[in-house]
Amino acid sequence: MFKGTRLGVRPAPVVASFSARGPNPVSTEILKPDVIAPGLNILAAWPDRVGPSGVPSDKRKTEFNILSGTSMACPHVSGLAALLKAVHPDWSPAAIRSALMTTAYVVDNRGHAMLDESTGNVSSVFDYGAGHVHPEKAIDPGLVYDISDSDYVNFLCNSNYTTDTIQVITRKKADCSGAKKAGHAGNLNYPSMSAVFQQYGKKKMSTHFIRSVTNVGEANSVYKVTIKPPVGMKVTVEPQTLSFRRVGQKLNFLVRVQARAVKLSPGGSSIKSGSIVWSDGKHTVTSPLVVTMQQPLDY
Repeated sequence: MFKGTRLGVRPAPVVASFSARGPNPVSTEILKPDVIAPGLNILAAWPDRVGPSGVPSDKRKTEFNILSGTSMACPHVSGLAALLKAVHPDWSPAAIRSALMTTAYVVDNRGHAMLDESTGNVSSVFDYGAGHVHPEKAIDPGLVYDISDSDYVNFLCNSNYTTDTIQVITRKKADCSGAKKAGHAGNLNYPSMSAVFQQYGKKKMSTHFIRSVTNVGEANSVYKVTIKPPVGMKVTVEPQTLSFRRVGQKLNFLVRVQARAVKLSPGGSSIKSGSIVWSDGKHTVTSPLVVTMQQPLDY
């Protein structure tokens, strides 16, 4: 029975058992989900041509209904995106997504790591992505990871799509000449980073991520990096300080990840996560970093 709005529930938030989870089955270099948002027992408007149960034989009419699922979490995030666009009309969809992701939080109201309702254990980066959205902080994120049309084209090229297929998406002639410079699909300027290493008997593996951040905070801002490496990994960032002279200025940085092979059975995997955090003392810009070690079945 629904008991109405409940305040002060502890712990909260908790990742719902039915919440969609990662990893990304198509592009492993892109961490999914991006964020999580309220989606359990949400009171919302309802069309009177459909009964509250959704069953065709249900002839009842109501203006409101209580629902759970991504269909309820998505409107929360869509509404936040609309609010951010109203405050920052010059922001792109990628900048808005970045603001929502880099300001999200991953602890509950007890100050502990969020729990996974399906297991009762601590949730993981594949459960919540960058974390639970934080509207107030998203309005003033400090830095954003913006993405241009050409960035997306390079991503598709590095994901082994043909130029003909890409042209179906872009509706203009595709040019993959910039893809080699981008390096690999994981270099899409996303607010998160995901590396997948196939061991194949290797003892050491490495990769890198190139990222560009745009200053949307204040002029003459200096950001310093804090690295929280995944357990057992070596992570370096160059440079370790970003000095912005003006609003709108873009600066690049390089993240290198080095990993040692771990003992895995054929077909097994090991997942470790950390983060890259930029801060100027006022803003905290957090990007999750996840590394997946895999042992192929045929090895």
